[in-house]
Amino acid sequence: MTEPRIVTRAEWEAAQAELLRREKAHMRASDALAAERRRMPMTEVSGDHVLRGPDGDVRFRDVFEGRRQLALYSFMYPAGGEPCGGCSMFADQVGHLAHLHARDTTFAMVSKASPEEIEAHRHRMGWAHPWYALGDGQGLYDELGVGDGFAFNVFLRDGDRVLRSYRASNRGVEAIGSVWSFLDRTPMGRQETWEDAPDWVPQGPPYAWWDYHDAYDRTETGAAA
Repeated sequence: MTEPRIVTRAEWEAAQAELLRREKAHMRASDALAAERRRMPMTEVSGDHVLRGPDGDVRFRDVFEGRRQLALYSFMYPAGGEPCGGCSMFADQVGHLAHLHARDTTFAMVSKASPEEIEAHRHRMGWAHPWYALGDGQGLYDELGVGDGFAFNVFLRDGDRVLRSYRASNRGVEAIGSVWSFLDRTPMGRQETWEDAPDWVPQGPPYAWWDYHDAYDRTETGAAA
């Protein structure tokens, strides 16, 4: 086994400074890429697909829960089969949803499994995210091109119209998990003044909107947290 290279503190500081320089360049490049995502053209999808939730059927446009943006994760879980371990790891990393709600964004999941199967796995894993059964709504997966795999899609609601703005799959999903990584993939972004965003996006001071998850003012977000 090759031993790690041991150096003096001065040599380590120099190496760390060079690595930090490259990490900052990587972050600036990532910010520029997020700005491009916010300007992606959008395509309309039907909001009339019917999904099945724990309380009954719901139209796709209503999965937004009254918010303007929806981040939807298609979780691999076939009816009568086993839930995907990788998708379960992804779902384990989703934080408290109040922070996304404060930016007018809903997160939800959808699978081919039955509502009963979904609820059993959600209870086992202790998840609070909304999770819908595809049911007879195969048309949604057909429209999104999900097939039997997993995917992360972002949508913007404009009245009754549902617009698809972003898609990630395979290793593209690995980097998504924190509140910021979700928002960086939405058309409205973090909605902070430092961001390069389209002129229709509302923005405010950076960091000022952050709060404890139980302290957000619901009247500020336009939707229940």
